[in-house]
Amino acid sequence: MPEASPRGTYRVIAEALRNEIEEGESIGTLPSEAELMRSYGVARNTIRRALKMLEADGVVEPAPGVGWRVVRGGGDRRSLAERMTDVIAEDSLSVGDPYPSEAKLCERFNASRTAVRRVLAQMEGNGLLATVHGKGRTVRALPTPTVRP
Repeated sequence: MPEASPRGTYRVIAEALRNEIEEGESIGTLPSEAELMRSYGVARNTIRRALKMLEADGVVEPAPGVGWRVVRGGGDRRSLAERMTDVIAEDSLSVGDPYPSEAKLCERFNASRTAVRRVLAQMEGNGLLATVHGKGRTVRALPTPTVRP
């Protein structure tokens, strides 16, 4: 990448990879991190941040010994963040109710603990969840409904 982006270089790379995947250019597994580094002219950490962003959105998943695999189908194209936010309504949770544990969320969404933790941090930052020491996470506020096409 010739110059730094005000949005964050890793975000620009994540969007470029997302577009390639949506257009069908990347099917199966992504190029290696080393190939992506050469292709975009950035450091490994920048590539990893982009890949972690795509993982949190449910676009790719780590495949030990292979690299990163494109997540296909399953019928649910919503991001992990959207699906985890929807748990509040789907499980009829109210303010003050306990939110499911990391382990249960990993199993429910077939996601890595890293991706789940990243979304939980976002949900806490957005004021939806609160962490209570020794008790786990609780619902702090109800999400505003969104209209999906």
